[in-house]
Amino acid sequence: MAQKTWELSGQYMESCNCDYLCPCIFTNPQASATHEHCTALMVYRIDRGRHREISLDGLKFALVIRSGRVMSDGGWIFGVVVDETANETQRQALAAIAGGTAGGPPQMIRDNLVSDFRGIEYRPIEFTADGLHRAASIPGVLAFAIDGVASRNRSGEPFYIDNTAHPANRRLALARASNLEVQGFGLALGLAGKGNNGHFAPFAWGA
Repeated sequence: MAQKTWELSGQYMESCNCDYLCPCIFTNPQASATHEHCTALMVYRIDRGRHREISLDGLKFALVIRSGRVMSDGGWIFGVVVDETANETQRQALAAIAGGTAGGPPQMIRDNLVSDFRGIEYRPIEFTADGLHRAASIPGVLAFAIDGVASRNRSGEPFYIDNTAHPANRRLALARASNLEVQGFGLALGLAGKGNNGHFAPFAWGA
């Protein structure tokens, strides 16, 4: 087997404007979104990562997506944010990966579903994970906070949905959002107290 050019692993979180539970997740994603568009925000923290000999440990990136009513129909708006703390070499490597030109899940998304790529920005990315709580913030682009939907079996674990086709992980924790804001890449949306959809999971990518 050929050696991979790049590998990333870490943690991911997401929120979208669909009502909980987002119908895209359990319909592969063939069902209509709750609203006219699905706006999804995905933020990734790299715990271990490399692009050839370049270390990407500790960096973050985000994907901002807006689809039409049915996600699998394509025609997505797609924007990328790369951690501004990366040095120039790291920026180039992570921009190629997250921007969908270096293979792996981001390239699958961009090649098959995106019609309007709105570029790559470099900004500070905050990623908070505390028990079932997750929150992300990128000034001038997005902010959201989600809480895992706790199982009543008193395990402290959330409910999960498994065997999905989601690019981050086949197994996703189910969560609900307390707020979601988008103000980047020409998009504008604000939700508070709606309990809209969220997920979080470990992720591991490579190509």
